[in-house]
Amino acid sequence: MKTKFLLSVATLALFAACSDDSSSPTATDVVDPSTQTVVDPTAQTPTDSTAQTDQGGATDQNQQGQTDQGLVDDQNQQGQADVTDPANQIGQDTETDQNQQGLADGQGNVADSVLTDPNVTYSYYGAELSGKEEFLYGRFEARMKMVSIPGSVSSMFLYAEGSEKKGEVPWNEIDIEVLGKGGTMWQSNIITREGDPSIKSNTTSESKPLHDFGFDATEEFHLFTMVWTPEYVSWEIDSVEIRRDELGLSRGSHADADQVAFLTQKQSLRFNLWSSKSAAWVGKFTGNELADGPQIQWIDYVRVYAYDPETKSFSLSWQDDFDGDVISTEHWSKGNWEMENVRLSRSNVVVEDGYCKLMMTREAD
Repeated sequence: MKTKFLLSVATLALFAACSDDSSSPTATDVVDPSTQTVVDPTAQTPTDSTAQTDQGGATDQNQQGQTDQGLVDDQNQQGQADVTDPANQIGQDTETDQNQQGLADGQGNVADSVLTDPNVTYSYYGAELSGKEEFLYGRFEARMKMVSIPGSVSSMFLYAEGSEKKGEVPWNEIDIEVLGKGGTMWQSNIITREGDPSIKSNTTSESKPLHDFGFDATEEFHLFTMVWTPEYVSWEIDSVEIRRDELGLSRGSHADADQVAFLTQKQSLRFNLWSSKSAAWVGKFTGNELADGPQIQWIDYVRVYAYDPETKSFSLSWQDDFDGDVISTEHWSKGNWEMENVRLSRSNVVVEDGYCKLMMTREAD
């Protein structure tokens, strides 16, 4: 049985806007968030956003993903739904859509196994915890211990259902991703696309270079936070703001160039652990990384805060401590679709001893 050490929520009004590669002030302790709202820093005098690095104007996913990396477009889309979900109907444009992770071979097929022994083949499985509730703005926190092995993506993200569809459906997504190149680095990102059938590629704002934790996120638990308001999107680690993108920051020439302004679709909170085929992005997955047993992304608790645009403050809506031995069906479902090197398995989302565990596993064929 675990002993919880809950971190207090820092008062957001004390955080200044930070760039991808600059240090942030230390958070100030406040009272228990469940009894006090968190003040939005935009209530203070606005500061100039310096969050974006190396974007250089029009930066869409097709341009970023196909430079020297050989990636298909839409790197970070993680929200495809299962066979009963319309989001599963995504068979087209997969060669240029990196985020449609389960359809990377262009035919909607995923390699069933990765050869790790001359005489044995394996099938590989990941996990996704998908939130049922949809939000328009808020503060989202999770205390987690992440995974980083070659080829892995260990994530927390907000996602607008149906974004992966082309046509007239716009794309809205906000990401935190620990990649397979080492547990000391992580990536923040916003993904958008105008709801225009003629536009096939996305606008992204991946953190370049990757953020440096200053520690190994696979060894200990740390607090990961995404803040989404009409005025800005920010990312925090252990209650210290690392990056902020503000309203008016422009990327590209489409209607979604101002990504913060374009984030108008309701989004659900999700977590997943999977393996990408893009070695340039996350390192090369061989399958041997799982020879000694599962890799596990541990989630201690999740907190969701509602945003009040009148007072520019946040109030705690609910918290899941993952007590018991099953997930809360009020808040969560489990993914079971294909994502490049793995298939998401419902049995790989496990609640026990006060934690939710997302597991990456292999089975001999």
